[in-house]
Amino acid sequence: MTNNWMKRRWVLGLAVFAMTAASYAQWSNPADDVPAYHPSAPLKVSALPPILSGAQLTGEHFRYPWQVHAYQLAAKVSSVIYQLPCNCRCDRALGHTSLRSCYETAHSTECDTCAKEGFFAYQQTKLGKTPAQIRAAIARHEYESIDLEKQ
Repeated sequence: MTNNWMKRRWVLGLAVFAMTAASYAQWSNPADDVPAYHPSAPLKVSALPPILSGAQLTGEHFRYPWQVHAYQLAAKVSSVIYQLPCNCRCDRALGHTSLRSCYETAHSTECDTCAKEGFFAYQQTKLGKTPAQIRAAIARHEYESIDLEKQ
């Protein structure tokens, strides 16, 4: 009977430990939480939803030149922005899977974080930076220095 009680106590202890560990992971520091992105380039860029372009870059969402320019540059680095997170957290609010998702809709016209990250990604790509290096710079908020009115 004592052996049975010891087994139950051991199982109960394991259950408490597992629940504690699970709750700790669930409530870990939100600052360590990285927005959604893809760790590598897409297998086929053509299989992805298109980035808005052409006549889609007109109308009420495209009132400023920087808005049109952001989409034009995003299209040039489509596979790079596919591999980058978006710090506006549209992954939570809109289900976006990377920065590229922001340019598949008019979202980047309304969100300066997405627009600045797009310009930053283009600039850094032209400087020879890899998507991983650009991701690290985005995590350090280096994109915040972009002035949209000067783009």
